[in-house]
Amino acid sequence: MFTPLPDEEGTRRVHLTGCLPQGGLLESVSHVGSRRALAGNAWFELLDGDGATMGSYFVNEVTVIDVKPSACGAGLLDLTMTLWCENAVAGAERVWDLIRTGHLDRTGMWHEFAPEDRRAWLSVTLWSQEYQRQGKADAPAGQVFTLDGRQIVDRDSFYCAIGEAINGPGGYFGWNLDALNDCLRGGWGATTPFTVHWDSSAQAKARLQERVPSGEREIALFDLLLEIFEEQGVSVILR
Repeated sequence: MFTPLPDEEGTRRVHLTGCLPQGGLLESVSHVGSRRALAGNAWFELLDGDGATMGSYFVNEVTVIDVKPSACGAGLLDLTMTLWCENAVAGAERVWDLIRTGHLDRTGMWHEFAPEDRRAWLSVTLWSQEYQRQGKADAPAGQVFTLDGRQIVDRDSFYCAIGEAINGPGGYFGWNLDALNDCLRGGWGATTPFTVHWDSSAQAKARLQERVPSGEREIALFDLLLEIFEEQGVSVILR
Protein backbone atom coordinates (compact mmCIF):
# COMPACT_ATOMS: atom_id res chain seq x y z
CA MET A 1 0.00 0.00 0.00
CA PHE A 2 2.76 2.42 0.91
CA THR A 3 5.32 1.44 -1.71
CA PRO A 4 4.59 2.60 -5.27
CA LEU A 5 5.25 0.15 -8.07
CA PRO A 6 8.52 0.77 -9.93
CA ASP A 7 8.24 3.74 -12.28
CA GLU A 8 4.65 4.31 -11.08
CA GLU A 9 4.47 7.24 -8.67
CA GLY A 10 0.98 6.62 -7.32
CA THR A 11 0.11 3.07 -8.39
CA ARG A 12 0.24 0.40 -5.67
CA ARG A 13 -0.26 -3.36 -5.49
CA VAL A 14 -2.17 -4.46 -2.38
CA HIS A 15 -2.83 -7.97 -1.04
CA LEU A 16 -5.86 -8.38 1.22
CA THR A 17 -6.57 -11.61 3.11
CA GLY A 18 -9.86 -12.91 4.48
CA CYS A 19 -12.14 -10.72 2.36
CA LEU A 20 -15.90 -10.93 1.91
CA PRO A 21 -16.35 -8.77 -1.22
CA GLN A 22 -19.57 -6.84 -1.69
CA GLY A 23 -20.99 -4.38 -4.18
CA GLY A 24 -18.70 -3.27 -6.97
CA LEU A 25 -15.77 -5.22 -5.55
CA LEU A 26 -17.76 -8.45 -5.69
CA GLU A 27 -18.62 -7.72 -9.32
CA SER A 28 -14.97 -7.14 -10.21
CA VAL A 29 -13.89 -10.40 -8.53
CA SER A 30 -15.89 -12.30 -11.15
CA HIS A 31 -14.14 -10.56 -14.04
CA VAL A 32 -10.42 -10.77 -13.30
CA GLY A 33 -8.43 -10.26 -16.46
CA SER A 34 -11.07 -8.16 -18.18
CA ARG A 35 -11.94 -4.48 -18.13
CA ARG A 36 -14.78 -5.26 -15.73
CA ALA A 37 -12.23 -6.15 -13.05
CA LEU A 38 -12.04 -2.39 -12.42
CA ALA A 39 -14.09 -1.76 -9.26
CA GLY A 40 -13.63 2.01 -9.34
CA ASN A 41 -12.85 4.40 -6.49
CA ALA A 42 -13.12 3.75 -2.77
CA TRP A 43 -12.12 4.75 0.74
CA PHE A 44 -9.37 2.45 2.02
CA GLU A 45 -9.75 2.26 5.81
CA LEU A 46 -7.03 1.21 8.25
CA LEU A 47 -8.41 -0.57 11.32
CA ASP A 48 -7.11 -1.09 14.83
CA GLY A 49 -7.20 -4.41 16.66
CA ASP A 50 -10.84 -3.86 17.64
CA GLY A 51 -11.97 -3.04 14.11
CA ALA A 52 -12.26 0.73 14.68
CA THR A 53 -11.16 3.00 11.83
CA MET A 54 -7.84 4.72 12.61
CA GLY A 55 -7.80 6.64 9.35
CA SER A 56 -8.48 6.27 5.64
CA TYR A 57 -7.15 7.05 2.19
CA PHE A 58 -9.17 7.80 -0.92
CA VAL A 59 -8.01 5.43 -3.67
CA ASN A 60 -8.70 5.40 -7.39
CA GLU A 61 -8.90 2.74 -10.10
CA VAL A 62 -9.19 -0.24 -7.75
CA THR A 63 -8.67 -3.28 -10.00
CA VAL A 64 -8.69 -6.91 -8.86
CA ILE A 65 -5.87 -8.85 -10.54
CA ASP A 66 -5.92 -12.13 -8.59
CA VAL A 67 -8.39 -14.07 -6.43
CA LYS A 68 -7.77 -17.13 -4.26
CA PRO A 69 -9.74 -18.96 -1.55
CA SER A 70 -8.62 -17.74 1.86
CA ALA A 71 -7.29 -19.83 4.71
CA CYS A 72 -9.01 -17.35 7.05
CA GLY A 73 -12.40 -19.03 6.75
CA ALA A 74 -15.00 -20.63 4.54
CA GLY A 75 -16.35 -18.33 1.85
CA LEU A 76 -13.59 -15.77 2.33
CA LEU A 77 -11.18 -14.71 -0.40
CA ASP A 78 -7.64 -13.39 -0.63
CA LEU A 79 -7.49 -10.58 -3.17
CA THR A 80 -4.61 -8.94 -4.96
CA MET A 81 -5.43 -5.58 -6.50
CA THR A 82 -3.84 -2.53 -7.98
CA LEU A 83 -4.97 0.96 -7.06
CA TRP A 84 -3.81 4.55 -7.29
CA CYS A 85 -3.27 6.62 -4.14
CA GLU A 86 -1.52 9.96 -3.91
CA ASN A 87 -1.48 10.36 -0.13
CA ALA A 88 -0.10 7.03 1.08
CA VAL A 89 3.44 8.20 1.82
CA ALA A 90 6.26 5.64 1.69
CA GLY A 91 7.20 4.58 5.22
CA ALA A 92 3.83 5.45 6.74
CA GLU A 93 3.05 1.83 7.63
CA ARG A 94 5.59 2.02 10.47
CA VAL A 95 3.65 4.86 12.10
CA TRP A 96 0.28 3.19 11.57
CA ASP A 97 1.65 0.06 13.27
CA LEU A 98 2.66 2.13 16.32
CA ILE A 99 -0.88 3.50 16.57
CA ARG A 100 -2.57 0.14 15.96
CA THR A 101 -0.52 -1.60 18.66
CA GLY A 102 -0.87 1.24 21.17
CA HIS A 103 2.87 1.88 21.21
CA LEU A 104 2.71 5.52 20.13
CA ASP A 105 2.53 6.44 23.79
CA ARG A 106 5.30 8.96 24.44
CA THR A 107 6.53 12.16 22.89
CA GLY A 108 9.69 12.26 20.81
CA MET A 109 9.28 8.94 19.04
CA TRP A 110 9.60 10.80 15.74
CA HIS A 111 13.25 11.46 16.66
CA GLU A 112 13.90 7.81 15.70
CA PHE A 113 12.83 8.50 12.12
CA ALA A 114 15.37 9.63 9.53
CA PRO A 115 14.75 13.15 8.18
CA GLU A 116 13.47 11.74 4.88
CA ASP A 117 10.89 9.60 6.76
CA ARG A 118 9.39 12.38 8.86
CA ARG A 119 7.01 13.34 6.07
CA ALA A 120 5.47 9.90 6.51
CA TRP A 121 5.15 10.55 10.25
CA LEU A 122 3.38 13.85 9.62
CA SER A 123 1.03 12.33 7.06
CA VAL A 124 -0.14 9.69 9.53
CA THR A 125 -0.60 12.20 12.35
CA LEU A 126 -2.89 14.12 9.99
CA TRP A 127 -4.97 11.17 8.75
CA SER A 128 -5.24 9.66 12.25
CA GLN A 129 -5.86 12.82 14.27
CA GLU A 130 -9.62 12.22 14.76
CA TYR A 131 -8.96 8.67 15.96
CA GLN A 132 -6.17 9.75 18.29
CA ARG A 133 -8.09 12.66 19.81
CA GLN A 134 -11.22 10.52 20.37
CA GLY A 135 -13.49 13.56 20.42
CA LYS A 136 -11.33 15.47 22.89
CA ALA A 137 -12.18 19.18 22.93
CA ASP A 138 -9.62 21.86 22.11
CA ALA A 139 -7.62 23.16 25.05
CA PRO A 140 -9.24 26.42 26.23
CA ALA A 141 -7.73 29.82 25.50
CA GLY A 142 -4.95 31.01 27.78
CA GLN A 143 -3.06 27.73 27.92
CA VAL A 144 0.74 27.50 27.96
CA PHE A 145 2.44 24.90 25.74
CA THR A 146 6.13 23.98 25.78
CA LEU A 147 7.86 23.47 22.42
CA ASP A 148 11.11 21.49 22.67
CA GLY A 149 13.51 22.96 20.11
CA ARG A 150 16.39 20.56 20.62
CA GLN A 151 15.43 18.25 17.75
CA ILE A 152 14.10 20.93 15.39
CA VAL A 153 16.45 20.97 12.41
CA ASP A 154 14.14 21.70 9.44
CA ARG A 155 10.51 22.25 8.46
CA ASP A 156 9.30 18.71 9.04
CA SER A 157 10.92 18.41 12.46
CA PHE A 158 9.30 21.71 13.49
CA TYR A 159 5.85 20.37 12.56
CA CYS A 160 6.53 17.09 14.38
CA ALA A 161 7.54 19.04 17.49
CA ILE A 162 4.68 21.58 17.46
CA GLY A 163 2.15 18.79 16.89
CA GLU A 164 3.29 17.01 20.03
CA ALA A 165 3.58 20.25 22.01
CA ILE A 166 -0.11 20.92 21.39
CA ASN A 167 -1.63 17.43 21.16
CA GLY A 168 0.77 15.02 22.85
CA PRO A 169 2.40 11.87 21.42
CA GLY A 170 1.82 11.59 17.68
CA GLY A 171 -0.09 14.86 17.70
CA TYR A 172 -0.81 16.94 14.61
CA PHE A 173 -0.81 20.73 14.34
CA GLY A 174 -0.03 21.32 10.68
CA TRP A 175 2.51 19.98 8.21
CA ASN A 176 3.02 23.09 6.08
CA LEU A 177 2.57 26.82 6.59
CA ASP A 178 -1.01 26.92 5.30
CA ALA A 179 -1.98 23.98 7.49
CA LEU A 180 -0.37 25.64 10.53
CA ASN A 181 -2.47 28.73 9.88
CA ASP A 182 -5.60 26.57 9.64
CA CYS A 183 -4.82 24.82 12.92
CA LEU A 184 -4.34 28.16 14.67
CA ARG A 185 -7.90 29.11 13.71
CA GLY A 186 -9.25 26.40 16.01
CA GLY A 187 -10.53 22.85 15.91
CA TRP A 188 -7.12 21.19 16.02
CA GLY A 189 -6.30 21.00 19.71
CA ALA A 190 -5.78 24.57 20.95
CA THR A 191 -7.76 27.79 21.21
CA THR A 192 -6.09 31.16 20.71
CA PRO A 193 -4.87 33.21 22.39
CA PHE A 194 -2.31 30.91 23.99
CA THR A 195 1.39 30.98 24.86
CA VAL A 196 4.24 28.85 23.55
CA HIS A 197 7.42 28.52 25.60
CA TRP A 198 9.96 27.65 22.90
CA ASP A 199 12.83 25.90 24.68
CA SER A 200 16.26 25.71 22.99
CA SER A 201 14.97 28.34 20.59
CA ALA A 202 18.45 29.60 19.70
CA GLN A 203 19.36 26.15 18.38
CA ALA A 204 16.17 25.97 16.37
CA LYS A 205 16.62 29.49 15.01
CA ALA A 206 20.09 28.64 13.70
CA ARG A 207 18.66 25.67 11.81
CA LEU A 208 15.51 27.32 10.46
CA GLN A 209 17.22 29.93 8.28
CA GLU A 210 15.77 28.65 5.00
CA ARG A 211 14.50 31.61 2.99
CA VAL A 212 10.78 31.43 2.32
CA PRO A 213 8.40 33.83 0.53
CA SER A 214 6.24 36.14 2.61
CA GLY A 215 4.24 38.54 0.48
CA GLU A 216 6.68 40.35 -1.79
CA ARG A 217 9.76 39.48 0.26
CA GLU A 218 11.71 36.51 1.50
CA ILE A 219 12.53 35.94 5.16
CA ALA A 220 13.96 33.17 7.30
CA LEU A 221 11.53 30.36 8.10
CA PHE A 222 12.06 30.92 11.84
CA ASP A 223 11.05 34.57 11.55
CA LEU A 224 8.02 33.72 9.42
CA LEU A 225 6.83 31.20 12.01
CA LEU A 226 7.03 33.89 14.69
CA GLU A 227 5.04 36.25 12.46
CA ILE A 228 2.34 33.63 11.89
CA PHE A 229 2.03 32.95 15.61
CA GLU A 230 1.80 36.67 16.39
CA GLU A 231 -0.83 37.28 13.72
CA GLN A 232 -2.96 34.46 15.12
CA GLY A 233 -2.78 35.68 18.72
CA VAL A 234 -0.07 33.35 20.01
CA SER A 235 2.61 34.70 22.35
CA VAL A 236 5.95 32.98 21.82
CA ILE A 237 8.48 33.14 24.65
CA LEU A 238 11.95 32.25 23.36
CA ARG A 239 13.96 30.40 25.97
